[in-house]
Amino acid sequence: MTEEKIMEAESIGYKKRMRELQDMLADTADQLKECGRGMILVFEGPDASGKTGCIRRLTKELDMKQYTVHPIGKPSAEEYGRHYLHRFWTKLPAYGNIAVFDRSWYGRVLVERIEGFCTEIQWQRAYREINEFERQLTDDGYILLKLWFEVSVEEQLRRFQARMNDPAKAHKITDEDWRNRSKRTEYDLARDDMLRQTNGLSAPWVVIDGNCKKSARIRAAEEILAHAEICLRT
Repeated sequence: MTEEKIMEAESIGYKKRMRELQDMLADTADQLKECGRGMILVFEGPDASGKTGCIRRLTKELDMKQYTVHPIGKPSAEEYGRHYLHRFWTKLPAYGNIAVFDRSWYGRVLVERIEGFCTEIQWQRAYREINEFERQLTDDGYILLKLWFEVSVEEQLRRFQARMNDPAKAHKITDEDWRNRSKRTEYDLARDDMLRQTNGLSAPWVVIDGNCKKSARIRAAEEILAHAEICLRT
């Protein structure tokens, strides 16, 4: 079999499996509706790690009434005047629905920590605050899963350069992306602290290898379905 045929077969296999998983996710959304339990999915990771593209594909077959995607940027002037968790409480899904966070409250111990937007006392305290926040959610019946998309420094650079060379995608690259990349070592340290201090049985972290976007999407869908199945049995 030629390399071209192999790639074609792999593409067909990916599309078939992805469609199966999309249908299964739609079934899971229906189960959540029937039993009145909400689901919260957190997507975190470096720039160009494939989070947003994965979210787009995982929600493709869902009823738009059953889920909401929250792309999280910097707080507004009003939000800066409140506790950092306030804006996330207001975005929690209704019972029976799904909320997907493209970045989340973990900004407190990642970007806010690295960029000096909060004090060391504040981000150190945030681990306890976040664990308590998530415990309240899961105690109330929410199904919570957190996915970290990891991408190598080399693959991230390749994706940055590909975007810059594509007029349709050049807008996705900003000076902030390059600045964040220059602090990758600091972000990796913050990531390790975050994973170690906020991983739990009821609100676990799953680390996804994002270097291959297609396999990352498959793995993310499978992990979400497996966690939902366990939680819906309890």
